[in-house]
Amino acid sequence: MEAKLLQSTDVTGGSFVMLLAVMVGATVFLLLGTGWAGKRWKLPIGLVAITTLTSVLFYYQAQELWFSAGRIPVIYRYAAWMVTIPIQVMALYFYINAVAPLKYGLFWRLLIAAIIMVLSRYMGQVGYLYPVLGFLIGVVAWLYVLGEVFFGKLGEVNAASATHMVKSGFFWLRLIVTIGWGVYPLCEFVANFRGSMLEGHLSIVYNLADIVNQVAFALIILAVGLVESTSNR
Repeated sequence: MEAKLLQSTDVTGGSFVMLLAVMVGATVFLLLGTGWAGKRWKLPIGLVAITTLTSVLFYYQAQELWFSAGRIPVIYRYAAWMVTIPIQVMALYFYINAVAPLKYGLFWRLLIAAIIMVLSRYMGQVGYLYPVLGFLIGVVAWLYVLGEVFFGKLGEVNAASATHMVKSGFFWLRLIVTIGWGVYPLCEFVANFRGSMLEGHLSIVYNLADIVNQVAFALIILAVGLVESTSNR
């Protein structure tokens, strides 16, 4: 099979190649970090390592698809999000659970909300649901997660029991969940309801957003876990 070369002017293709390299490096670093961190921080760090590993598989396939077809079918990105976003929500739960025990009912509510957030948007985008309805259900599920992060038990335990380092990390994590994750429905709205964004440009925005939403998210948890593990020795 003839290899497809990356053209110098193909910014979208370059972003896929760059993200693949970034995700591989982040995954290796995070897996090493699980060995450096204390016992209570291994699970949240391991979970975010799974998200970047999933993205390695996605970006490997995505770059091949882009080089061969010049487009990424929507199912590929949503299949990746169906894994990464629920696991990141789980990582948030266990991040705070490392500080003080949380009820498992909250875990399941957050996990179900994260799945609905992705699944409803996908169903609306491919026509299994009325597009506006699917989009709105996804936004409502995202707002529920934000409510738990800012005003629910996650926010309460963080404010009451966390150390300065954990509070600082949680501040940046919920900023990513608020602003960074908001890029996805915003781009979906512009592309599908306004019809004013090319697929290549949309992929660039999504790819750059993944650097913050997945890599930075994961490295924040790793940094907090390592600092907390060191300070408790």
